[in-house]
Amino acid sequence: MTNGVGRGWARSLLGAVALVLVTPTAADATDSATDARARDIQFHGFVSQGFLKTTANDYLIDSSRGSSEFSEAGVNATAQLTDKLRVGLQMFAYELGTIGHFTAKADWFYLDYRVRDWVGVRAGRLKIPYGLYNDVSDIDAARVPALLPSSVYPFTNREYLLAQTGGELYGYVSLGRGGALDYRAYGGAVPLDVPPQTGAGIPVTGLGVPYIAGFRLLWETPLDGLRIGASGVYLRVEVTGMLPPPTTTLNVKDNEYAGLGSIEYAAHDLLLAAEYGQTRVESHYDPPLAPDATVVSEGGYVLSAYRATTWLQPALYYSLVYPNRNIRGGRENMQHDLSGTLRFDINEFWIVKLEAHYMRGTASVAGTLQARAAMPENWGLFVLKTTAYF
Repeated sequence: MTNGVGRGWARSLLGAVALVLVTPTAADATDSATDARARDIQFHGFVSQGFLKTTANDYLIDSSRGSSEFSEAGVNATAQLTDKLRVGLQMFAYELGTIGHFTAKADWFYLDYRVRDWVGVRAGRLKIPYGLYNDVSDIDAARVPALLPSSVYPFTNREYLLAQTGGELYGYVSLGRGGALDYRAYGGAVPLDVPPQTGAGIPVTGLGVPYIAGFRLLWETPLDGLRIGASGVYLRVEVTGMLPPPTTTLNVKDNEYAGLGSIEYAAHDLLLAAEYGQTRVESHYDPPLAPDATVVSEGGYVLSAYRATTWLQPALYYSLVYPNRNIRGGRENMQHDLSGTLRFDINEFWIVKLEAHYMRGTASVAGTLQARAAMPENWGLFVLKTTAYF
């Protein structure tokens, strides 16, 4: 999108979105100019390019040799149609190694009707409010780290963790001297694409999340900048595959229950945050290729960031995850991640991030348990990412 063709695509998309949002109906055509001026219409967009290099092990992409197959681009538009009704849409395309391939799609869209400050409803493809940062995880400019802690926000799960298709009830309730409560409750489904399966022993033919429901409650305490929250989500993951002979279908159903506690202090150029959560996965196989199983994972992180100047923000976090909390030994069963970031705000439209990770363990690396057990236990990850936005 940095060349002429890309800019033309972006202008065409923005123009189409604008036409949808501002074209008047026959009933109000005579007041179209006044209405168009009165509506609060905003356009935003971003282009990101990243480079990843690891000292060992491939992480997210073919990173052991160094790769720039880490690109994102999006444009969005929102409009305040009436005092209470708001609409929004974001088109998004990305490439992450062998997935994405810059296929443009509606990343999120919504109709938002706010009855009062304390109650409103949304419908559409809505961002999932899980933890402090999941609903802003697609906005690189909204955070200091290039990669959020994978113990809570795994980048590879973006397809089914960012947004769900359904409805949401939300509100902001003032508690007077007790601060305020920000609540969101939602339910719907998450359609998914079948991922690439080169060399898969059991080819996957179907993948989806037909049911998802959850909530997030944030208490804005009387202490300026201090928020304490709790999030919970249930989802059903259904996978179908083909067993030999080809006429045999394997059905796998996972019921997942996740809970997360959060705390954040953000004031006076300082950000401190910590989150801890557990996820319970109950798996059922039909036919019984494997016995039913229940696994509980746990993970969390602590993070700090500071705005040293108008153009420099350093950040540091430590993240830890156990895919099975009952098995803590072995490099394949844990992932320690110590990360340091330097964010440079070149100007109001352009940021550059330099980031280094010291990794211990291979639980976040793709592959079987046996393969991860044979990988180097201690390794480094280096990230360079630049984003332009408006």
